[in-house]
Amino acid sequence: MAQLSLNKIEKVYPNGFKAVHGVDLEVREGEFMVFVGPSGCAKSTLLRMIAGLESISGGELRIGGTVVNNLAPKQRGIAMVFQNYALYPHMKVYDNLAFGLKLAGTKKAEIDARVREAAKLLEMDHLLDRYPKQLSGGQAQRVAVGRAIVKHPGVFLFDEPLSNLDAKLRASMRVRLTELHRTLREKGRASTVVYVTHDQVEAMTMGERICVLKDGTIQQVDTPTALYDRPANAFVASFIGSPEMNLREALVEECGAGLALAVGGASLPLPDEKAARLRPLLGRKVKFGLRPEHITAGSVKDVPVTEVEGVLRFVEHMGSEVFVHFDLGGVPFTSRIPSDQLCGVEHKQRGDTHRFGFQMTLSHAFDNDSGLNLYL
Repeated sequence: MAQLSLNKIEKVYPNGFKAVHGVDLEVREGEFMVFVGPSGCAKSTLLRMIAGLESISGGELRIGGTVVNNLAPKQRGIAMVFQNYALYPHMKVYDNLAFGLKLAGTKKAEIDARVREAAKLLEMDHLLDRYPKQLSGGQAQRVAVGRAIVKHPGVFLFDEPLSNLDAKLRASMRVRLTELHRTLREKGRASTVVYVTHDQVEAMTMGERICVLKDGTIQQVDTPTALYDRPANAFVASFIGSPEMNLREALVEECGAGLALAVGGASLPLPDEKAARLRPLLGRKVKFGLRPEHITAGSVKDVPVTEVEGVLRFVEHMGSEVFVHFDLGGVPFTSRIPSDQLCGVEHKQRGDTHRFGFQMTLSHAFDNDSGLNLYL
């Protein structure tokens, strides 16, 4: 395993377009780090720069303490798994797994041991005599991962490896890859992993830490729980979470001895500690943020809420929970409510009114200009 260090990394293309803007990041030895962000945020470009498949325009990249800016990919101690698997169609699975080791001059007995160990880890011993065309998508992806494992690399790089699989298979492969990383760690062969995805579910379930990117810059690096509960800015707040956080413009106003946020004609009183942070912004507008699960369909025992009347738009039944979409004075909101706490909202029609409970103790406020979280 190896530590990965990015110091002021930049990427500028010949036409002058700057794709990566001075990225600073430390990926710890043996860590599972996920790069996530929307299309065009440069997450794959950054990964390819680490792999040596893209040149670095500025800054310093270290793998295991060695500066690798000008080293060829094969000299970096990395293994990469691509989105399209890139298997050799004329070779059986065994030979696909062994090919890189043969090129490196590894002894035959060592090759056989590594190939069979990887096949066992990935539960594909029975596939070794098949050709790629005889494999399902999930099986082909396991072969691609196995081909990386046999190299015993210091760093694994994954570039959206599950994007070509169906939803059910993606879910099972998420679990398999996460377990694989932990199994290798338990065997004393922990590898540092950098995993690129646009899927926030993959990021939240797989990453020990997540690096959220936008327009070639890092927005926040933290654990999945910290990103969800304490987003650094409005972009992270809206990108992480499904359904996404309700982000609406609100006015900071007086409310008795305290403060409230005025949105959609309603006044939502703030807890004292949050009001204290917003006191300097009295009379100004901020972005008010609240997760859908922090809006109830009415009063819930032991949950402090501010009740407001909304107009029902439509309801999405998801099984164990329901997504309720409603307007508050013409401003749209979404609530995420357990099926056993609907308080009668499931029987109402579009246009009916219903009282919803806002858990203001769990709310967020972001600066209207910078987008920064005003409570951090």
